[in-house]
Amino acid sequence: MLVLDTNDLRVGDRIAAFEAVAAGEGGVSAVQEETEEGVWKRLELWHLGPLTLFHTQGTGVRISRSLRQARRDAMDTVAINIHRQGAGGFTWADHRQRIGPNSATMHHMPAGYEYWWSGLGSTLALMFDTERLSLPEDTIRASIPTLEHSPVGRLLINHVLGVHRIADQVSMGPEADALASATVELVRAWVVSVAGDDLTRRAVARETLLTRVLAYARAHLREPDLTPQRIAWAHNTSVRTLYRLCDDGGVSLEKWIIRRRLEGARADLAAPGHAHRTIDTIARSWGFTNPAFFSRRFRQTYGTTPSQWRRLSPQDRLLSPPDDL
Repeated sequence: MLVLDTNDLRVGDRIAAFEAVAAGEGGVSAVQEETEEGVWKRLELWHLGPLTLFHTQGTGVRISRSLRQARRDAMDTVAINIHRQGAGGFTWADHRQRIGPNSATMHHMPAGYEYWWSGLGSTLALMFDTERLSLPEDTIRASIPTLEHSPVGRLLINHVLGVHRIADQVSMGPEADALASATVELVRAWVVSVAGDDLTRRAVARETLLTRVLAYARAHLREPDLTPQRIAWAHNTSVRTLYRLCDDGGVSLEKWIIRRRLEGARADLAAPGHAHRTIDTIARSWGFTNPAFFSRRFRQTYGTTPSQWRRLSPQDRLLSPPDDL
């Protein structure tokens, strides 16, 4: 949902408008623009159950939350930033870090922070109450300087990017709470992978295994060799244990993978930017090596063939049944 686009405002009102929104929605206490010439900011926001997702784009800026501000309010939340564009930096307590595209950082709001980028930049940010992590505060804070080295970070980044792509569809739907819970589980795994004690690490690994399996599968959907054997190996478990885990979670792994691949292919077939590509090429790019199998499963799932779907007008596609998420 679009909250602000400063291009819709008078030049003299743009900086103040962004400062007001940043303070009200994100608990920011100060905004310093890189330049007062040509300032542009666009901010979108979605509520997914207990989780808030922000997408901020614009010209260079330095955003901060001071210790004084942190002590003055009762905002006990964590925020995860997925930096998408531009070079910048992040400061939390005594930790300083350079950031670039597709890097992830986290800060605990009661300690304040500073986040900046130069030139055109963009970031996705998640925010939720700290208590939802069900982890000691010391563990959360100890993880922040070393999170960039966690192997779980890439899974979390891909997951958040996927959430952003479907945010308009799911923010008002019944699946919002479940999606938020899966996101928090991934953040828990991310934190304890670098800061939890052995007992906590093992417990969280068990609790979040299905979430991590599905996040891994989603991140590698386009690869034809995404098999249960490969997924099990990547998570240091057996194929039998993997299937039992999925069964207990009510998930058919093969069906889940096929459905997510079909959703991706369906979106590409409808996108003007992919109009020059053949149906077989699009199918292969989503891991379907057998064109006949792809066409059959597409028709079974959506009630139309890939070529018929491609010929539909945008208005007719809107009348088609939505994807299961």
